[in-house]
Amino acid sequence: MALWKAAFAALSLFAAVEGFTTPTVSRVSQPLRMAETLAESELGTIATENIRNIAVIAHVDHGKTTLVDALLRQTNVFRDTAQADEAGERVMDSEDQERERGITILAKNLAVMRDGVKINIMDTPGHADFGGEVERVLNMCDGVLLVVDSVEGPKPQTRFVLDKALRQDMQVVVVVNKIDRPAARPDYVVDKVFDLMMELGASDKQIDFTTVFASGLNGISGMDPNDMQEDMKPLFDAIRDCVDAPTVKSTEPEALQCLISNIDYDNFKGKMGIGLITAGTIKAGQPIALARPDTPKKTGRLSSLFIFDNLGKREVEAASAGEIIMFSGLDNVEIGDTLITNEGGGANAAEPLPPIAVELPTVRMTLGVNRSPLAGREGKFLTSRMIRDRLFKETDRNVALQVEETDSADKYAVSGRGQLHLTVLIETMRREGFELEVGPPVVIYKENEETGEIEEPFEKVEVRVPEEYSGSVIDLFNTRNGELQDMGLDDGGESMSVIQYLIPTRGMLGLRSELLTATRGTAIIDAVFDSYRPKLKVDIKSRDKGSLLAFEDGVTTSFGMENAQDRGKLFVGPQEDVYKGMIVGIHQRPGDLAVNVCKTKALTNMRSATKGITVGITAPIDMSMDACVEYIASDEILEVTPSKFRMAKNPDMDQKRKKK
Repeated sequence: MALWKAAFAALSLFAAVEGFTTPTVSRVSQPLRMAETLAESELGTIATENIRNIAVIAHVDHGKTTLVDALLRQTNVFRDTAQADEAGERVMDSEDQERERGITILAKNLAVMRDGVKINIMDTPGHADFGGEVERVLNMCDGVLLVVDSVEGPKPQTRFVLDKALRQDMQVVVVVNKIDRPAARPDYVVDKVFDLMMELGASDKQIDFTTVFASGLNGISGMDPNDMQEDMKPLFDAIRDCVDAPTVKSTEPEALQCLISNIDYDNFKGKMGIGLITAGTIKAGQPIALARPDTPKKTGRLSSLFIFDNLGKREVEAASAGEIIMFSGLDNVEIGDTLITNEGGGANAAEPLPPIAVELPTVRMTLGVNRSPLAGREGKFLTSRMIRDRLFKETDRNVALQVEETDSADKYAVSGRGQLHLTVLIETMRREGFELEVGPPVVIYKENEETGEIEEPFEKVEVRVPEEYSGSVIDLFNTRNGELQDMGLDDGGESMSVIQYLIPTRGMLGLRSELLTATRGTAIIDAVFDSYRPKLKVDIKSRDKGSLLAFEDGVTTSFGMENAQDRGKLFVGPQEDVYKGMIVGIHQRPGDLAVNVCKTKALTNMRSATKGITVGITAPIDMSMDACVEYIASDEILEVTPSKFRMAKNPDMDQKRKKK
């Protein structure tokens, strides 16, 4: 019997690959189609009822990617244990920066087969700055797995992503992850999730959610925290039973509608679009068009058609509604386009779907040509044309990013969801061989259409910190015009204070490093965009100390650094190239100070009793790119090269001051 079932599953998979899928008309009519579906199953065809499209959403560090890894390992994706070990942990975080930072940056697709059901899974970022990835991925899903930490419970980003899913009327399966933690409190977490859904206005069906307890790291799950199974079967069963199959309006080829939600690149096939077929069928080689409301169509022919298979993709001849596809053939495809048929000139083609709507950016930085005296020594891409092409290429797939021309021909204004959103892009370009001049981050103001008042973005910040440091945290927020919302002890019994503030986004710029310094690295900071509010008529000072500036061009010496380190903490070591106006350290007082770190010791015939006494040189502060971006003030810039980060005074600002 088991052998017959295996042969039947293999035959069904083959039929699905060949595209002989007959979708249902709608979720409502599924019972009416039961007999027909059974007949199709006997012929070996997988119906749309056997497809589940889900997104895994959660707050950062709640274990989404680890949970997806556990699902992969238990669906025979890897050939054997050796191959699974070779793949390592967090298989989905394939980018270098994702592994280094320990976060998911880009949403990724995969598909697994389990008990005759194909599950298309979208792993999404948890950080608030990459919320645009979550917003576009939800357009390809029919349900979500809401992953919540068994100790922390719902956090600010949990609220953001859950609100997006509930607004699209998606069914939610709650996964209480990390159930193996000693301080786990599953009942408390489930109650908090229920309260959050009530606050967000969930429907009766959504509030009646299914809860699965799991440990992605150990690969176990269960419907009861006290009765866990040694595999992920309960979670797979919950996905199959609680998430609806895709809704299909029509199966006619003329009704083809596929909203493009992602873009990928292939070295041989070029630009490729990814999206969910919501209606109709599609075949490789057929005439197609990309359409948007009130916009001329872009026509072409589908050269290749793929569906997702495990961690990769597989080429097929046809696909039907309910399936997530990847296709090539149109190099001008963009996120938000609707793929429709162009058979017969597209006379009977369906109307395009509304494009993807994402929230507007809140932070802007300028990126331009590196103009420092040390420019051009390392990078491969130096000109404004190369920088411009790379930035606009990024907007093809990064829907939350905006790039604009400026008054200067060699500078571009890049806007994003937050400082991290932009620094990840800069770091990516640096590794590709670009040299850049980066301006300080500034917030984006907007005018209220009704009152005409200028408004600025505010963020809701939650800080978990040991009790002894709570006073320092409150003091830092008060100096940056934060408004205390709530304060208390954590219910987990770890003697941690939980402090919630509403603070302008410009007050958050550079605050994270100060919080970590004041709390000796123990603070856990979670921030999410709250709303636009009337601009505060006060200046928020980013830092209370000035900078140490290089007095002249040259190479740093040990003798010069011995004298300079008495004035503050240095960023540079001996034998490093510097130039006039370059920031070489932090001044111990307010205001900038020029120091001669290139000074050499005078050679004379005089001898002294203290000749053998030398002063030790303190090790310089190692500044990462994120730390540099947080440090620079409004009159300073950051020079980014493939191997160096140098901060300096903005020469344009110096010229303005001299003219005044």
